[in-house]
Amino acid sequence: MSLEECTSACMDDCECLGFNYRRGSGRCFPKSLLFSGRHSAGANYQMFIKVAADDSSVANVSSLMNSPDSKKCSREFNISASQILPRSRKRSQLILPMVSVVSVIGLAEIVCVALGWWYIYRHDDDALFNRGGYFAIPSEFKRFSFSDLRRATDNFKDVIGKGGFGTVYKGTLLPGNKMVAVKRLEGVFQGEEEFWAEVKVIGTVHHMNLLRMVGFCAERKHRLLVYEYVQNGSLDSYLFSHNEDRRKALDWRKRFQIAVGTAKGLAYLHEECLEWILHCDVKPQNILLDEEFCAKVSDFGLSKLVDRHRERALSFSTIRGTRGYMAPEWTMNLPITAKADVYSFGILLLELASGKNAAEFNVSGGNLVQWAVENVRRQSWMENMVDSTLQAPEIEKPEVERVLKTALLCVEFDKNRRPSMSEVVEMLTSEIIETTTKTSQANMNVR
Repeated sequence: MSLEECTSACMDDCECLGFNYRRGSGRCFPKSLLFSGRHSAGANYQMFIKVAADDSSVANVSSLMNSPDSKKCSREFNISASQILPRSRKRSQLILPMVSVVSVIGLAEIVCVALGWWYIYRHDDDALFNRGGYFAIPSEFKRFSFSDLRRATDNFKDVIGKGGFGTVYKGTLLPGNKMVAVKRLEGVFQGEEEFWAEVKVIGTVHHMNLLRMVGFCAERKHRLLVYEYVQNGSLDSYLFSHNEDRRKALDWRKRFQIAVGTAKGLAYLHEECLEWILHCDVKPQNILLDEEFCAKVSDFGLSKLVDRHRERALSFSTIRGTRGYMAPEWTMNLPITAKADVYSFGILLLELASGKNAAEFNVSGGNLVQWAVENVRRQSWMENMVDSTLQAPEIEKPEVERVLKTALLCVEFDKNRRPSMSEVVEMLTSEIIETTTKTSQANMNVR
């Protein structure tokens, strides 16, 4: 029908409040209830609303529609395309304030959440947010930003060490000018959750013979660890130094103290931590010395971490460690247990007593263990196996003998014959060590 016919039909129907007219097709849609409206893009239609002829505010539409003289409704209403019914107006008046209030509340929540995240990641020293939940880290532990550590190390300028896990830089933290060592990890590809979980374990480990971690950085691709700064550097810088005075500074009393301290640190990692931690790379470069030459085992926890409730054996996909210090089971693809660290510690004991470097040792194609066994066989081990830089009056023969015998027990080819690190501590600190000829003979068969 035409627009005029559609208008007339709605005007003659007192129940009609308006109509929708679609041009082109001439279709008419009378409406007996109006409460909302929406104009679709591209739709070729127009909505007309019936309003009171004598009141442009249309406040009396409902009363007129329900009046007894409803037959006269066609004379009391006009059709307008620019007015809306009171019901729609009331609804819009209610909805608009509600939308405004909800929008304000939503905006405030977004701001609060954003500020909370910023505070947690930039300033919170006591907790870290993990996507799987929250977990606490020690209160003295700190999460640093990459810019903080770059500033502390003067853009990673002062290199003080380099190892298999990355490069170590000397740094100064402000305020307080606290000296730290910052290890910039290389080849570490864990996600943030996995990395934080490992850092959490390392951060809870505290022992006087373990290097203390004071913080970390996990920002985008950057993975850094922040440690306490140790004044005298690593053991190898003294033990294998070409400077004779520097080697003499490491007298027997200091060497024995380092041996016992290192053994206690490893025993703590193996048996007293909440998590069972294998070091997998025990060597002089990872034994740091403070101003009193107290041993601090470093780089622990950077290899595989194992739950103490699981089977205490690992199968690593790649060989870890340093040539000359690795236990035979590494090359034989056997399960790796704490006894692999015991073997490496036995090599360290031989180095402390002899002053020889296991990584560079080469006598007639043999290694340091074979050399030590050969000296035992010749009954000349005390004369040939003690470092020549050690002064005779300073050497305590019972201690030297105890160290060498303990070392030979630690480097047994069969891992089941090696002692645990707690037993090693007892052997080194006890006045009597039970070492039989049978044990020495077993060492002679080491390959």
